Amino acid sequence: MTTFTTRITEMYTLQQPDPNYVVNVSWEVTGVDGTYTASIGGNTRFNSADQVGAFIPYADLTEAIVIGWLPAQDISNSQACVQGQIDSLITPPVSPANTALPW
Repeated sequence: MTTFTTRITEMYTLQQPDPNYVVNVSWEVTGVDGTYTASIGGNTRFNSADQVGAFIPYADLTEAIVIGWLPAQDISNSQACVQGQIDSLITPPVSPANTALPW
């Protein structure tokens, strides 16, 4: 069974409409299944016009808050991709061999 974690790796801010307003977040989803590990990165942009709820000052942000801003479908798709990578590590795909011609 694969255990997934999501972490924020970078945040980019503008000084408008509020000081240190987060407009772009880079993140990474990692999956671990026994001795097998795989990961994939992602990036999410934010627009102040789409803001839901009150502005949270940058100094008060936590990783959990920012992860909560990420689209669930993006995380789900990333987990599926990471699972595919792990599945390929556990059971490598069979590739046809270039066999010498018999003549």
